[in-house]
Amino acid sequence: QVQFVESGGGLVQPGGSLRLSCATSGSINDIYTMAWYRQAPGKQRELVARSRVGDSVVYTFYADSVRGRFTIARLDAKNTVYLQMNSLKPEDTAVYYCNTYPATSSWGQGTQVTVSS
Repeated sequence: QVQFVESGGGLVQPGGSLRLSCATSGSINDIYTMAWYRQAPGKQRELVARSRVGDSVVYTFYADSVRGRFTIARLDAKNTVYLQMNSLKPEDTAVYYCNTYPATSSWGQGTQVTVSS
């Protein structure tokens, strides 16, 4: 089963940007959909964005709360998935995880993103 290692989180001021990276232990070439999720304190984990490859075309989906601000990208040759986050808001504060979509049971440690002045 593919393992996931997230990185790139940190403390950023509102309006700032971060780029998260997710390195996988195996090839993602055969994984149709990769995704980023997040879990804020006291809340359930939620889907943030997903990227599906089909017939050499990449399809993306974003949660309403991040659409237009976040961009998911996958680099299959490096078994890596990215999440570019711009115009960050305090409500984006959460631990961010990557996984397949639907998610496997193999969650990584996640990377903490804190948006605060």
